[in-house]
Amino acid sequence: MNFTKVSIAVIFLTASSTAFYAQDTRQDTIKKEKKIEGVVIQGSSNKKTETAVLGEQKKAIIQKQAVSAEEISRKGISNVEQGLTKVTGITTVEGRGLFVRGLEERYNYLLINGLGSPSNNPFQKIIALKQFPTDVVGKLNIYKTFNSNLYGDFAGATFDIETLTIDKSFSKIEFSVGVNTLSTFRDNFKVAEGADGMKGYLGLNSRDRRLPNEVRDYRPNTHNFTKDESLNSFKDSWNVNNIKTLPNTSIGFTTVQKVKAGETGNIGILFSLNQGSKYSYKEGDNNQFRDNGQIIEVSNLLNKKSYIYELESSALLGAAYKNKGTNINLNAIYLQNSANIIEDFKGYKNFSVEDNRFFRTNQQDISKFLNLQLTASQKIGERHLFKAGGSYVLNNYSQPDRKIFELTYPQDFSHAAFSYGGNNLIRQYLDVDGKFYASAFGEYSVFLGEKGEKKEFPMQLSVGYNGFSDIRKNSYRFIFGTPKGTNTPVFIDIDSPQSTLENSIKNDKLFYKEDSDAYSYLSNIYQFVNAGYLNFDYKPTESWDILIGGRFENDMRIIRYNKPGVSDRINLTTNKNYFLPSLSIKKALDSKNNLRLSLSKTVTRPILIETMPIEYINPDNTTVRGNENIKNSENYNIDLKWEYFPSNKEMFAVNLFAKRIDNAIEKSIAPSGNASGVVITYYNSKKATLAGIELEGILSLGRISDALDKFTFGANATFMYSDVKRSEEQLKTERPNIAGFTDDQLHKRGLQGAAPYTINADLKYEYKNSKNLSSTLSLVYNVSGSKIYAVGGSGTDNYYEKPFNQLDFVYQNQIDKNWNIKFRVQNILNSKYRVELGDDNYYTLRTNDNYSLNNYFNGVNFNFTVGYTF
Repeated sequence: MNFTKVSIAVIFLTASSTAFYAQDTRQDTIKKEKKIEGVVIQGSSNKKTETAVLGEQKKAIIQKQAVSAEEISRKGISNVEQGLTKVTGITTVEGRGLFVRGLEERYNYLLINGLGSPSNNPFQKIIALKQFPTDVVGKLNIYKTFNSNLYGDFAGATFDIETLTIDKSFSKIEFSVGVNTLSTFRDNFKVAEGADGMKGYLGLNSRDRRLPNEVRDYRPNTHNFTKDESLNSFKDSWNVNNIKTLPNTSIGFTTVQKVKAGETGNIGILFSLNQGSKYSYKEGDNNQFRDNGQIIEVSNLLNKKSYIYELESSALLGAAYKNKGTNINLNAIYLQNSANIIEDFKGYKNFSVEDNRFFRTNQQDISKFLNLQLTASQKIGERHLFKAGGSYVLNNYSQPDRKIFELTYPQDFSHAAFSYGGNNLIRQYLDVDGKFYASAFGEYSVFLGEKGEKKEFPMQLSVGYNGFSDIRKNSYRFIFGTPKGTNTPVFIDIDSPQSTLENSIKNDKLFYKEDSDAYSYLSNIYQFVNAGYLNFDYKPTESWDILIGGRFENDMRIIRYNKPGVSDRINLTTNKNYFLPSLSIKKALDSKNNLRLSLSKTVTRPILIETMPIEYINPDNTTVRGNENIKNSENYNIDLKWEYFPSNKEMFAVNLFAKRIDNAIEKSIAPSGNASGVVITYYNSKKATLAGIELEGILSLGRISDALDKFTFGANATFMYSDVKRSEEQLKTERPNIAGFTDDQLHKRGLQGAAPYTINADLKYEYKNSKNLSSTLSLVYNVSGSKIYAVGGSGTDNYYEKPFNQLDFVYQNQIDKNWNIKFRVQNILNSKYRVELGDDNYYTLRTNDNYSLNNYFNGVNFNFTVGYTF
């Protein structure tokens, strides 16, 4: 399918919005619980309230937490990522997705209506969930203990996004406007030429950045572009526009229509469109530290300014049919994200303190994701239930025409001396094409025994299948600006170099040449996962619930690639079978107290970039290198939890957990082989051990005083210990070159990405107006402890991501049955994001007390939203 045609079709539907299509009803794939079944089937009962979600959590046999549609609305949550951070032990980390219990995003998995979903970004394990608007979300489910009908890729959590159930007909339009203290109304904000027009707003400017026709469909062959080709084949300019930024905006429209079909049936249609634009400005350090004769020094001392103009578009169309025991659901989801990024660097590189440089990257990151889903369930009598579903996904991520130029830092930016040659003028083209992704599940459940007092069968046996196929084609190519004849410096305007470059081409001083390797530019990754499972749920008494399961999962990964300059294709095939057992036991001590025990074995598959056999090159001498030999981790998990529900709106819980992760995957920063930068790469450790405690509570402050009966306080915290045993590869990287140094002298450390603590808290004040409609004010806070951002090497300590304290204020007022408003202040404390080198290095440190790898402020966001429902 042509993504451009999809985009244009969506644009045709609404002049100002690109689209997002979704489904109404979610069929639970975990187990056939009466309450959960009610969420799906009983459209007339409102299961999206916080109270209903708390009741569902109390009843479920597995450890399942949820964020309801009501809580999403109350806390001013605008996207799924924000919603998930309100759950115990979950935090979001700058540009790196969601961390659960301090574990990196690679340990999570995503379902959409119970079906597997691929990532639309090779640098992330799952979809950037900030792209998924909450207007169409009925509930966010979070499974932190494993059950055999979940995919085996599980150590942190499995997230399942249930799209909105069609309970009643309504239509809603919502408009939002926001300002940022750093970015909004900023003068001289830099945007790539062509990105700030209508084509840029709709993400269509990426077509102008594609590889030129002369090389697009051919193997690289060091093509020299002629004068005419150099002038006309590249449709995108090197120029940037300096603009005054406007406020961030978003607009959304959702309509749900429900009609009768026969005497007992219903047909529902859901349609939603969302479009948003956002400007971001960040400025801070971008340094490197390296061994210089067994002395750790600052090899790069750089200041970095980032200008990001981001467009997010989504569309959802859902259709559902329900008639007694029959449910059929169809949805189509389209997500598009376009980030136009200008990054300016100033400073020195590679210890060259006297050589003050300026370099700029001009890039667009664009992802397009189309997910078609069909799910169905059929209940036959009281004892038999069939469920099945399938999805097909078209998925593409690219960085087309990532332009980089570099020169000596100029005194006059409108008249700067510039030399061609070397790496001073580069165009990079990265394309990760999801050629095919399909996911499916099928399950049969039979209910055994005779119903008890609660009208529930004491036994349920389920047998099923789920799996996916994911095929990716990856291409990474380079085109260089090459001098012709005598290489005499020219003078350029930094923001408008295009005319000077064109004159040099016309005067035979410059031409473009592709210098990609003819073999290693292309790689293919194939992932096939197929699994069968069996679950047996047994309730011997009203107070006991025992769920035992077994999953047999076949995992085949094939990586096909070439080494530079070598025509022989390398085929790496890993084909493993896993038996993944699970046991969950719940004991209801009384009507208010539960005790839970969960045991399981799971696996963790790496993020795509961690296995891609490429070297992704940045102009600051940083290279990201995938490790095609990386192994899946194997995880052994145990959880013991006590829950107390003093009322239907209150809850306290204590959860003890432990994990052993064999072959845990970790990110490392080490000097590159050419001694002119650093390499970010990935290794398996031998094993990691984790243990921790989670605390959670929701309390009505009316218990303290009647004057506080409108206040509710909620808090959750995770405290965790971790320890790593290094693999031989890691020992080689981390071991300093000190005579007589032995491995047991290496410093003990925790798991990369594992935070020693995370804390989330919110204080809510809720009151009713004269029309008995609710208004709420909430303060929401979260922080996570200092964690290893990347493991150090060659004599350095590790690099640590420092605590980032975030405090938000949210006000929501339902004015009448039609109008509602929300006001949100985000990042009130405006903490600085910091990654720093640790102070426990093996070599002498000589950095003038500078430990900063990178840092910046995000600014404070003020957002106002008005919605009208009719």
